[in-house]
Amino acid sequence: QVQLVESGGGLVQAGGSLRLSCAASGSIGSINDMGWYRQAPEKQRELVALIASGGRTNYADSVKGRFTISRDNARNTVYLQMNSLKPEDTAVYYCNALILVTGGIWKKAYWGQGTQVTVSS
Repeated sequence: QVQLVESGGGLVQAGGSLRLSCAASGSIGSINDMGWYRQAPEKQRELVALIASGGRTNYADSVKGRFTISRDNARNTVYLQMNSLKPEDTAVYYCNALILVTGGIWKKAYWGQGTQVTVSS
């Protein structure tokens, strides 16, 4: 069994910063892409940032230059540093990872439980 546990959300004023963390644990053989998604009320879940196992990154246009995704492969952990936060960044942020479990054949996408980020104006 594999679990993704997120931490670091909270309430911050516009212009502030937060750092999200997501640690994967369990019977992990290998982890490919890791990423962060977000879902605001009455909106669809959207990709925020993605990082491949080799370190290549991809960002949504709305967060480029403000957010930075990184990972620690030894700790099976992905981070999202969020700077210059705006009220429109308010959402539940979900961690996602493409994982091959130990002894498995197919990779599967796993999700964290979500962490609330609220940016006040």
